[in-house]
Amino acid sequence: MKKLLILITLVFITVLSLKVSAQENTTAFTGAVAKKKSYKALYVINSADEKHISGTLRNINNALEDPRLKGKLKIELISFGDGVAVYRKDGKFLDQLGILKSKGVILAQCENTVRERKIDKSDLFDFISYVPSGNGEIIIRSAEGWVVVHP
Repeated sequence: MKKLLILITLVFITVLSLKVSAQENTTAFTGAVAKKKSYKALYVINSADEKHISGTLRNINNALEDPRLKGKLKIELISFGDGVAVYRKDGKFLDQLGILKSKGVILAQCENTVRERKIDKSDLFDFISYVPSGNGEIIIRSAEGWVVVHP
């Protein structure tokens, strides 16, 4: 019985020391290092939820402001399906989109969505671009090496 108690105590001390050692090593982690000259990210919106849209736009801005990626990042925002809400003039995203546009973000809308939902382009912001299909844009950009981000 004493031997078992000693063995359990030794195992416990060993596990505890490993946990402390592991915790000490994680404090030095500062994130990935951006070693490439450039990065490309395609953000996808297909939801009309205002909280989701606002969060996605904030994520894009955060990526642009990341000091590791500053000046190295090209971003496109593709909207399709319910995501068309982000580009509606009667929505509340004009200011956020204007800031992103001024930072070079490509703002693209799926023409299939516009046609199928019978949306008049005059109801959408004039400063956006159109692509034939949102899914096609994702497929092409992905094949070109763009990271697809779907928050």
